[in-house]
Amino acid sequence: MRDIGWLARSLLAAVLLSSACARAETLIMEADVWCPVNCAQDAERPGIFVELATQIFAEAGIQVDYRVTNWARAVQDVRSGRANALVGAGVRDAPDFLFGKSAPGISRNCFYARADSKWRYTGSDSLATIRLGVINGYSYGQELDNYIRRYQKEYDRLQLAAGEQALALNVRKVELGRLDALLENTWIMAMYQDQHGNHDDLVEVGCRVPDVPIYIAFSPVLSSSARYRDIFDEGVQRYRHDGRLDALLQRYGIHTQP
Repeated sequence: MRDIGWLARSLLAAVLLSSACARAETLIMEADVWCPVNCAQDAERPGIFVELATQIFAEAGIQVDYRVTNWARAVQDVRSGRANALVGAGVRDAPDFLFGKSAPGISRNCFYARADSKWRYTGSDSLATIRLGVINGYSYGQELDNYIRRYQKEYDRLQLAAGEQALALNVRKVELGRLDALLENTWIMAMYQDQHGNHDDLVEVGCRVPDVPIYIAFSPVLSSSARYRDIFDEGVQRYRHDGRLDALLQRYGIHTQP
């Protein structure tokens, strides 16, 4: 009888555990790799925004499932409701998405060229003499977005990289002289150069102003989005106030809180 009782209790525990797992709430976030904002899916350190979201949503009993794909696909997945949230988005990336009031980070986009380049960015007019590399689907602010739309089919002025290795492709093109400069976020470029040891190969040659706030943005078609946005937004404000956001930034080498 003791064996039967033990088996019954075990079965009951298994059923209860299965039921609890079935009820577990999971939020799906997508983006391309944009480290240190969000890094590789299986990385030990998955990125500032991924760690921040995982911790904030865990406090609300919500699991985060972070997935890496190319940027255009990520935007479409969130827009259609196949995923809940887009990581590292500016408002111009997806103006129909739901954004919080408190941005956890900023995007400072700068131009990078070979160390022997004489070209410097002094405004959109200065782009007329170079071949520029950008990433397909990214927003770089209104002025540069307008430039990209205007010249996106003129290969001798503008080249759009796509896929999970888009930055690496643009860097390689600049190194080989197939592009004169690329445009990238300073956090992302600094980490890329740290990882690849090529700080002396490509140098900053001017930056776009002003800086642009970046967020985790939520799907416009899912009923859960407003709640998720509010949970995350309140969490960002709380983490900023108690110092946890600043500590997280410092772990990734970012010493100035946005």
